Amino acid sequence: MATSTVENYLKHVLLLSEGGDALVSMGALAGALAVVPGTATTMVKALADAGLVVHRPRQGVRLTAGGRHMALGVLRKHRLVETFLVNVLKMDWTEVHAEAEQLEHAISEEVLDRLDALLGRPATDPHGDPIPSRRGKLSSQVYATLATCVTGRPLRVVRVTDQSAEFLQFIGQHGLSPGTSLRVAGRNLAAGLVTLKKSAGRPLPLSLAAAGKILVAPVRS
Repeated sequence: MATSTVENYLKHVLLLSEGGDALVSMGALAGALAVVPGTATTMVKALADAGLVVHRPRQGVRLTAGGRHMALGVLRKHRLVETFLVNVLKMDWTEVHAEAEQLEHAISEEVLDRLDALLGRPATDPHGDPIPSRRGKLSSQVYATLATCVTGRPLRVVRVTDQSAEFLQFIGQHGLSPGTSLRVAGRNLAAGLVTLKKSAGRPLPLSLAAAGKILVAPVRS
């Protein structure tokens, strides 16, 4: 049953549950896949019949062990392909998501393993998203965002959760990609602004909404 449509549904259930076991609403799943709720429900019922998901009417859907295994495999392909396109083919990180969406359904396990080795077995993709291991392990580490982290302390950007082309272009223009060192100089909740300071350059004001999409980790001295 492993068609591209099946793989897309399973992958999005995994992503919407944030890698966990929580029920995903049918509305959220339909929205993520850009289909009407009736279409999503029909497909989910077929996946349930195949033993890949558990569907609870009017509550939502979650992956079974088999469905999760398949979803992690697709996600691993997607994120390794994105890494290859950026690191080896030097494509812009704003362009690789759509390409990976196509290639994730075509690449074989043998090619994927060789790709993984070529890339040095990376733990994350260019956006900072964790790459599932060959054994289906997915990091569940929780990070603060620039909207919630402590102020005044050295930080490192580890992940960008909004991967729309517009937001990634904004991130690139302001030098806020994963690996960047900075600190939050101040946070004005009334104004909805965060002020960032890097080692060089002027302070950068950032909206709380944008700051909430950038995950950071403390820099250990």
